[in-house]
Amino acid sequence: MIKRSVRPLFSVVFVFAAAAATLCFRTILSGGAGDSFIASDAGLTQKLPPVFNATLLTFAAVDLGQDSLKQNVEQLVDGNFRTARNNRQRSFLSAGRYRLDIGARSARGGPIDLRSPEFYRLWLEFRRYLQDWWRHRHFDPDIMSNMVNVLKTSKMAGISGSGKKYKTCAVVGNSGILLNHNLGSAIDNHEFVIRLNNARIGGFERFVGSKTSLSFMNSNILHLCARRGGCFCHPYGEKVPIMMYMSQVAHFLDYTICNSSHKSPLMITDPRLDVLTARIVKYYSVNRFLKETGKPLEAWASVHGGPEFHYSSGMQAIMFALGVCQKVSIFGFGKSDSAKHHYHTNQKTELSLHDYLAEYDLYQDLVKSPEAIPFVSDKFKFPTVIMHR
Repeated sequence: MIKRSVRPLFSVVFVFAAAAATLCFRTILSGGAGDSFIASDAGLTQKLPPVFNATLLTFAAVDLGQDSLKQNVEQLVDGNFRTARNNRQRSFLSAGRYRLDIGARSARGGPIDLRSPEFYRLWLEFRRYLQDWWRHRHFDPDIMSNMVNVLKTSKMAGISGSGKKYKTCAVVGNSGILLNHNLGSAIDNHEFVIRLNNARIGGFERFVGSKTSLSFMNSNILHLCARRGGCFCHPYGEKVPIMMYMSQVAHFLDYTICNSSHKSPLMITDPRLDVLTARIVKYYSVNRFLKETGKPLEAWASVHGGPEFHYSSGMQAIMFALGVCQKVSIFGFGKSDSAKHHYHTNQKTELSLHDYLAEYDLYQDLVKSPEAIPFVSDKFKFPTVIMHR
């Protein structure tokens, strides 16, 4: 997961801005994304679009780790990894704060000669991928309407050149609540099935199904897979495409090394989708925090990790599905005192840098009132969403 420090000057600016925003605290509590109604000529009521609080929107749009992330990208792009030491072959390359492990991960399966054309090619590709990602990392409210273009260029089955969407999609989370119902057949009946973070399905088919159309993960998973021979990261089969979001920019090296060895598409989420998802989850998290605690805006960061706060893999996968599917069914999202955190592991606690309750608020709005979701362009029409609990 992303763990980034905030530079002192940025911290001062943020505290000042947060303190100023607190002046509108009472307005936020009373003027959130509630529904408004007016009387029609026939005496009936007509539902109007929700009115978003400008202060809360502005606060949610602030990326606390942006300054630090920019510095990290610059270090990686400008670092001279080839001359860090005198060894021609080594497992780690160092530049600044980064030590990038490339030992025994070349296309040949052995150490990479740092003076070889192979390393030079990898280095140039690594920089190109990272620079292109950073160049496109900005807020774009229309990005949801462009999600199908990602699949068109990746040659994934079911997406035509015209940008046709899948009719039905299932996003399968990893919550232990899946073990409460036999939903395997219902999941497999969808045209397109997305699974998360290489969750095991063997032995759980009657609960979670067996069909997988897309493996969605964070880049920490690929980083672990890259240490294996051939960058093996295919628990659902070598022909299943993989999509991931970059939780650490150094993982672009893993992507660079593994990309050529994958028999199916290995894709990275559009950074504009990353920015949009981050703003939305922060909006819901802050809104819940203010209503539940009554504390001022600036107190939110200390409770939710500040620059380390991040959306979950599941939320990002759902956001992606909203853009490529006509109907989205959500399985395995939610908690229960009687259910395990993950259906396939014994993990008992959640990651503190995620606000799962805020994400569940978002999912409820997707089902009942998608117009209440901020930052998304009015041009985008949300698909029908069904949540199975």
